[in-house]
Amino acid sequence: MAIKPVTIVFLLLFSLFLVLARSSLEWNRHQPEERLHQCQRQCESREEQQRPQCRQKCVEDFRREQEEQHRGGGGGSGGGRGEEDENPARDPTKQLEECRKQCKREHSEEREQQSQCEKRCERQRKERERGGKGRNVYEGSEEEEEEQQQQPQQEGNNPYVFEDQHFTTKIRTEHGRVQILQKFTERSKLLKGIENFRVSILEADPQTFIIPNHWDAEALFFVARGKGSISLVLEDKRESFNLRCGDVFRVPAGITVYLINRDNREKLVLAKLLRPVSTPGEFEINRERLQRVFGQQRQGIIIKASEEQIRQMSHHQGGGHWPFGGSSGQSKGPFNLLNKRPTHENEYGRLHEVDEDEYTQLEDLNVAVAFANITRGGMAGPYYNSEAIKISVVIDGEGELEMACPHLSGGSQESQRGRGRGSSQGSPSYQKVRARLRRGTVFIVPAGHPAVTIASQNQNLQVVCFKVNARNNQQFPLAGKGNVISELERVAKELAFGVPAREVEEVFGKQQEKYFFRGPRQQQQQQDSYSDA
Repeated sequence: MAIKPVTIVFLLLFSLFLVLARSSLEWNRHQPEERLHQCQRQCESREEQQRPQCRQKCVEDFRREQEEQHRGGGGGSGGGRGEEDENPARDPTKQLEECRKQCKREHSEEREQQSQCEKRCERQRKERERGGKGRNVYEGSEEEEEEQQQQPQQEGNNPYVFEDQHFTTKIRTEHGRVQILQKFTERSKLLKGIENFRVSILEADPQTFIIPNHWDAEALFFVARGKGSISLVLEDKRESFNLRCGDVFRVPAGITVYLINRDNREKLVLAKLLRPVSTPGEFEINRERLQRVFGQQRQGIIIKASEEQIRQMSHHQGGGHWPFGGSSGQSKGPFNLLNKRPTHENEYGRLHEVDEDEYTQLEDLNVAVAFANITRGGMAGPYYNSEAIKISVVIDGEGELEMACPHLSGGSQESQRGRGRGSSQGSPSYQKVRARLRRGTVFIVPAGHPAVTIASQNQNLQVVCFKVNARNNQQFPLAGKGNVISELERVAKELAFGVPAREVEEVFGKQQEKYFFRGPRQQQQQQDSYSDA
């Protein structure tokens, strides 16, 4: 009998941000719309966590003013404009075209939000053609209002997975971009243990230069793809290091730093874990200030460099030391995780890990870094961590996450089935959480949560993990060689599982691998082959 991972019972529903389009060219003629746009622009100057409430208040004030105008007979000024000109919904086809253009302008960097905006435009057009009053795009349809009411429950059921729509593009040029993941506690208070951390992704085209800047945050980088070079400017010297795929390196807060992509074919991709220092959990890139400081060059923050310029900046003197070494001494340059001997390795996957004992730059962060390459069709786990919270970023490939969570509400049928009869008698109850994984997905596995990561049948799944609270953490396997169940006394096994200890030992002793195993489909294929034989 083969070990099964945590059973799949709950289909994950990702919540999409509702899009608030700003205005069409026609609506800008009316004072309420102008005040709405001005109000929303002012919201952008507020703290990030205050912006959603600010925008919502702007919309509510706009609706209230429209209703007052409607009761007052339109209230519009306009001199010689006729009734047809006063009505923004006079031409549904033209309004649809203008609405789509506005969606493209406002959300050109966020495809998912642009798509949702355009769908709202289409629904609005259909309402007008049916003779409806032509709901304003800010208000949304009844379907959307119902979706909005359902979203908190859906998000509450699985706050552990983040997709493209949860990122904000802070910097974008012709040659690259920087994305920041939303604050974890904005999604759920269950993630309070990592509220002081943020995740960011940098992508830079071949032979590009990222202009000098500094951050109000400790930064831990993992080179997910490509080759680069990083320079840190200290008070009386400059330290430069070449980077390659698999490198882990730290940039202390406040240090001026600049980077280059020194490859002429491949993009440079960095996954970053940030810990803001002045305002915990708050991290902003002041794009306007950077543009003012570097106002003479008009190409943006990430710019193209010539081959000769790249060559000059890639030629670094040897023997440089990484600044601010730990208590055991200074470490030379970045730490390449892929050069380290794997912690676990078999035909189903490979795991590389580094902690503060081997890389002193991790010491005061209390963070460890791991890279897992799961062979297609294979899986990692099930296991759980005693103290560490895993913030994982999918670097390449596709797969699934399956996790058991004791904190989520049991409102869904899947959750109720997962609880079983035992919960009525006071036994622990877990909700089964499942999510599809693909490149760019960020997922969280809290301490004490049994989890399995499964690679698709088509390609390997590569994941980098930042383990917060790594010091003194222990990882407990629930299957394979050395699993915690096998260490129980025979009587304890019989009492815990309600079957003879021999059957428990047959199940949990079946797999001789450790950490990486056959995935569910491979297990099923193996069982089928045994049955046919």
